[in-house]
Amino acid sequence: MGRIELHFLSNSNIQAIHEASVVILRDTGVKVHHETALRLLREAGARVDDTGKMAHLPEELVMDCVTQTGKQYVLHGRDPQRAARFGHGDSVWMSSPGQYTWIDSRSGRRRGAALGDVRDAVRLGDALDHIHIVGAMGQPEEIPETWRDVFLTGELVKGTTKPTRCWVRNGRTARAILEIYRTIAGGEQALRDKPMAEAFLEPISPLQLPEHGLEIVKVFAQAGQPVSIGPMAMTSATAPGTLAGTLAQENAEILAGLVVTQLFARGTPVMYGGIPHIMDPRTSICSFGSPEQGLMAVAMVQMARFYGLPAYVNVGLTDAKTLDAQAGIEKASSMLLGVLAGADTFGHCGICGTDHGASLEWLYADNELAAYVRRIARGFETDAETLATEVVHRVGPCGNFLAEEHTVRHFRDELWLPGPAWTRQSWDGWETDGSTSMAQRASERVRTILAAHEVEPLDGRLAAEIDRIVQCAQREPD
Repeated sequence: MGRIELHFLSNSNIQAIHEASVVILRDTGVKVHHETALRLLREAGARVDDTGKMAHLPEELVMDCVTQTGKQYVLHGRDPQRAARFGHGDSVWMSSPGQYTWIDSRSGRRRGAALGDVRDAVRLGDALDHIHIVGAMGQPEEIPETWRDVFLTGELVKGTTKPTRCWVRNGRTARAILEIYRTIAGGEQALRDKPMAEAFLEPISPLQLPEHGLEIVKVFAQAGQPVSIGPMAMTSATAPGTLAGTLAQENAEILAGLVVTQLFARGTPVMYGGIPHIMDPRTSICSFGSPEQGLMAVAMVQMARFYGLPAYVNVGLTDAKTLDAQAGIEKASSMLLGVLAGADTFGHCGICGTDHGASLEWLYADNELAAYVRRIARGFETDAETLATEVVHRVGPCGNFLAEEHTVRHFRDELWLPGPAWTRQSWDGWETDGSTSMAQRASERVRTILAAHEVEPLDGRLAAEIDRIVQCAQREPD
């Protein structure tokens, strides 16, 4: 089958970015806010300045760690058939692990996220065909931050049979979260054999590895779980004012995180999170929907492949605050670039604007966008059967192909048929149905799904054990 393969950087461009990153790591170095990581770096041959917590990484150390890094992994849900594969050529979509504000479905206005919002988001994520990993979507204000991530993990594993994700606060809560996953998996070794959780390390641009982030990585990696590393360097703010310079710095930050991950636990699989952005020079606000976002995403996929790693890029995002033409243009153009470049996973679904909030309608729309671009990426076959010359000869001039057996055999696989949120009606039919926008139809679909979808319940004994772990986390000091 023909497949579109999108590339931007030449081999010499890739090599130049790599070499620039090597120079940055060796000569400038990275600031590492974690004593154990600094000690391991020194023992591995890095030049470490304890006073300034600076580590200068030699190329040999970097490339040795790249070689030892796991290049593929699978995240499992409690349903064995619902897994997310990375490094296998799949495209994986994830709903947001959690936004601090919520876009109210009725009023369209922002407010604080509530527990009911999260439960609806988890159930909706469980129902949507193209959401492969279900995130908490919101940060409910009713639950204190000190143990919120543990609570949300419990809600997630009870509320969906798919793989799950929420933002992890620190090493203490990371250990409780892993205990929840061990309970679901059937023990420590079972979780190692079939990982269910993924640590996320966000280096602080420029060139810092945070203490809590590294502690979370240490806990997860030593428990046999994969690690995703994704700095959000901003061109002209926390990164140079050129895209190439931003990519070189971003790549250096990812490689630094990869090295520390391997020193914590050799062989840990790593996701290359090339998710840089630009700062709009007129507003000083980070942009999620710029054309440069798509360009850098394609380049970052190529850099990930250079190291043999699966790739996560921030595409399918927008600066728009409502589901309008701007949102459609920005989301679709960058998502298509990311998918055609071959990324494994993409910007979190369900985000409104530049992390302005989470929305069930936006999650539904992102699910539909995923279906659309997957059809483009699939391409089509060109062979004797699909060229259909015999059928054309039989029908001949002035005929039609509607009743042909060949048409019946192929049209379902060949043609993407949109769901009820789309319109392909006549103008009169559209008016008869209320002249609705896609945003309105998405809202109606969300209500319909939530009214009907039932999640396979978790075994009562497992649910009780998860509640016990959450209660223990609530009592522990932060």
